[in-house]
Parts: sequence; C-alpha cells; structure tokens
Amino acid sequence: MTTRLWRPYCQEQTTPAPLTASATAGSRIALADGRTLIDGISSWWTACHGYNHPVIRAAVAEQLEAMPHVMLGGLVHEQASVLADRLADALPGDLEHVFLSESGSVAVEIGLKIARQYWLNSGAQDRSRFLAFQHAYHGDTFAAMSICDPEEGMHSLFGDVVAGQLIVPMPRDSATLANFERVVEQHAHELAGIVLEPLVQAAGGMKFHSPDVLRAVADTAARHDVLLLLDEIATGFGRTGTMFACEQAAVQPDIVMLSKALTGGTLPLAATIATRRVHDAFLSDDPLHALMHGPTFMGNALACAAANASLTLFETEPRLAQVAHIERRMARGLEACRDLQHVADVRVIGAIGVVQLDRVPDLEALRQAFVAEGVWVRPLNDVVYLMPPFVIDDDDLDGLISAVIRVVSRWSRAPC
Repeated sequence: MTTRLWRPYCQEQTTPAPLTASATAGSRIALADGRTLIDGISSWWTACHGYNHPVIRAAVAEQLEAMPHVMLGGLVHEQASVLADRLADALPGDLEHVFLSESGSVAVEIGLKIARQYWLNSGAQDRSRFLAFQHAYHGDTFAAMSICDPEEGMHSLFGDVVAGQLIVPMPRDSATLANFERVVEQHAHELAGIVLEPLVQAAGGMKFHSPDVLRAVADTAARHDVLLLLDEIATGFGRTGTMFACEQAAVQPDIVMLSKALTGGTLPLAATIATRRVHDAFLSDDPLHALMHGPTFMGNALACAAANASLTLFETEPRLAQVAHIERRMARGLEACRDLQHVADVRVIGAIGVVQLDRVPDLEALRQAFVAEGVWVRPLNDVVYLMPPFVIDDDDLDGLISAVIRVVSRWSRAPC
C-alpha cells in the first residue's frame, strides 16, 4: 500500500504499516490478507447500524441516479429539506434551525461562530469567550482546539496560537460545582457560551458524568444568560441509551452539534442546530447580520440520503433496545476486568464499555494484541474501550469482551 498517504494521529517514522481493509459487512472488517476482524469501535463510533446496511445502500444508490450533489447557495434539494425537518422533530424543544456541514470539527466551529455572532447581532460586543471543561475534546480545527483540554489533550503544541478560553474541572461535587458557578458568574459578561459533551467526554478519556451534572451546567448557563452548546457528535443517535444524551437530563441546549453516526457511518455529514431564539437574532435588514458561512459540500445530497435512511432505521428497527442489550451484556462481561492488577475502573453506559487502566500502556503493542485476537479495538491513552455497532450479535459482542479480558489480563501481569 502507498506510503504517500499521510495517516492520522500517527508518528509515521515509528508506527508499523497500517492494515489494509478490503470489505465490510455487519460488525466485521475484512482485511486484504484474508483475515476478518470484529469491529469494536464502529469506525470511530459512526457505524451504528453496522456496515453496508441495505436500507442505507439503497437510499444512496437511488439518490446517486438522480443527483449526487448540488450547491446550497441559492438552491435547495429534497433530501436536505427533509433531513432538517426530521432532525428538528427528533431533538428536544425548539431546536429547529439546521445548518449542515461535512465533519464534527466543522460543526463545532460553526456552533462557536453562531454563538459569537448571536451576541454581536444582539449588541453585546464583549461576549466572545467560551467555557469548556478539563478532558474535553471537540475536534482538531483551530476554534475547536481552543475548547479542548489544553494540558491533557492532543493540541498542547498549539497553545500559543489558539484562542484563550476558560477551561474548568467538570462540576462533579459541591466543591467543583461551586468553582464552576463562580467562574461563570465572574465571566458571564464576556462569555458567549458554555460547551459540553453531555454524559460522556469521549476522546478525552471516555469519562462519564451524571445527568445531574448536565442539569447543573444547564441551570447555571440559563441563570447567567449564557448560551449552552452541547457537542453530541459522539453521544448522539443512541450511543448512551437515548437518542440524544441530553434527553437523560431533560435539558435543551441553545445549540447542538451532531455528526459521526448521523449517516450511519457511510458518508461525511454534520449538523449544527440552533433554537428559534438563536436563529432569529440573525434575521435583519442588515446583510451583515446573516451567518456568513457556507461549506462547499454542505447538505451533500448523497450524505443527506444516507442520514434520512439512518433515521428511518432508528424508527423501524429496535436500535435503542439493542443498545440496552449491549449495555447489560458489556456490564456483565467487562466486570471480570475489575479485579485485574492495574485496572482502576470498569464503567458502561449505553453501548460504551470502558476499562480504565492505572497508567498509559504501550498502545501500539496493545493494538497489535487485539488484532491477533481477531478484533479491531484501539486503546485510547489509559483506557481500553468498546463502542460496537448496535446490530452486533451476541457471539461477536462476546468475542470483543473476551478479547478485552484476555489482552488486559496479559498486560496487567507483564512487568512494567
């Protein structure tokens, strides 16, 4: 395979050559060398319906025959319009105005831009900063990097060029809640928004927090009239057990960002969705009050067709029941890791199972060990986690769980 492809999150001088995937089906990835791997992470958490679902394939094929893409500048098409309506209907409250883009990072950028311009259009010139939380990860583009954890995240090299935002500990107890409320109160006059991954901080370490924490953050934002932006890129579309994580706290954000499982893992698409209150601040006789943003491939017709088919699958197939089944089975199975040496915690929410290690292992060695077990699992810093497709059968799910137990057990017994 070519060496000219620049790979993500990879020191190419020292990292072994990647495996070559040749086909996918259900919860499995076929490799060019003839091996098959059970996918434990749904291709970065996207393939919620498994790979090659016939309903999505048919929808994309039909759309391809009619129109693969048309610009949304001055034009619109049925797939984008229908998708906007369906997303607005699926989300809580009056999150009704849907701006489409191509990736989660861009959706976050757009959310921050909307929040900042909301205050500009409302005459509040000073409200330009954002508050986020330690262990947060919101993407790799520059504005998104500014609200990631500056110390423990992946972007510390860029600390001198990203915007300076407020990063505080997650308010998990009375002391950290008081600190969070104090910071918001002190900086409310300059805050455009508070940004949070609801219930699960995913790429920042698969760290969970309760619905009560989410409600406390939302209540504080409302009390100080600060916009609440929820990044549901990883948690949306059933991953935490409800269609959207914010439902578990009965919280409606002012802006929500979606991507990843939006198209069922088939095509790149993202959405930034705002309430009527936020959207209406952009309505004016002044053209400069418009949202001046327009990704070239926004609302791509093929991607929107895939997303509409994915939403249909959530309506017609028992996805949330499948997630509940996965949650029960992973909770039982992964519990065997709790007593292993060097395992600090085991936790499960929805279709996310996490084995927390007490130190960062040799990640490449663990990844190769999982491949040798016939599974595709990629540990993240000090966590080994599973986020399988929702349609995975019990045999494959048990295969993933058993592989985690075996690999972590061997690692825990090895000399440091």
